[in-house]
Amino acid sequence: MNEVRLSGGVITYEDSGGDGPVVVLLHGVAMDGSLWRHVVAGLGGGVRCVVPTLPLGGHRRPMEPDADLTVLGVARLVAEFLEALRLDDVTLVMNDWGGAQALVADGRADRIGRLVITSCEAFDNYPPGLPGRNLATLATLARLPGGLEFAFTLLRLKRARRLPMTWGWMTKRPVPDAVMDGWFRPLWASKEIRRDLRTYVLGVPPKDELLRWSEELRTFDRPALVIWATEDRVMPLDHGRRLAELLPQGRLVEVADSYTLLPEDRPDALVEHIAAFLAETAA
Repeated sequence: MNEVRLSGGVITYEDSGGDGPVVVLLHGVAMDGSLWRHVVAGLGGGVRCVVPTLPLGGHRRPMEPDADLTVLGVARLVAEFLEALRLDDVTLVMNDWGGAQALVADGRADRIGRLVITSCEAFDNYPPGLPGRNLATLATLARLPGGLEFAFTLLRLKRARRLPMTWGWMTKRPVPDAVMDGWFRPLWASKEIRRDLRTYVLGVPPKDELLRWSEELRTFDRPALVIWATEDRVMPLDHGRRLAELLPQGRLVEVADSYTLLPEDRPDALVEHIAAFLAETAA
């Protein structure tokens, strides 16, 4: 695991190395870079995969107490991360977290050569779906002493993880317990990590700002691929279609037999479509 110090603190990341095209893969709330383990393995040595663990609750190193960890703040950290590693013409891939819209709207997409958006937050679907309403409950709990600790302590129970209001509608197939334990352990163990997540949960902007971010995707004039799970119960398939229409060079691919977390349910499909996209758009 590598580390880089940014303005808000230390970000850890994995880097497969090599001289191939650079693909940066981003995860969502209460996860870490291990979400992409199957995709990284599937893409193989011909692609340099860089996988940061964002400060969204699954990170091991707390950020600075005054770090901006709002949605926009985390998007700016992604831009800073690309700059710190001197990564140019990257293919930015994201799942669940919709921060690419904030990156583009904030004018920080210069280092992004291609964009791959897979089932994620979009338009005003922040927080998304039924699990999102649970996240809204987290926003309420975040204002209470010990609230987030209580919420994530419940996820020590394996049965609780498959409930619709937690993770049951995020994947069709259960994520291995060892992987989920890794995602949640920082929140179980560290009040500073819970503080970071609290900052993020309470930092979602008003809906009109979220919708403005989506509209700004019209300015991204580089290749873009939208990959959406047809059975997604959290991120509406219509959002994938609308995103593809907003992006000047966007197109939509629909993937069956998956819920939101395509890297868990259908990593084979992601590998196939990302590899083909890279080949099609190679300079």
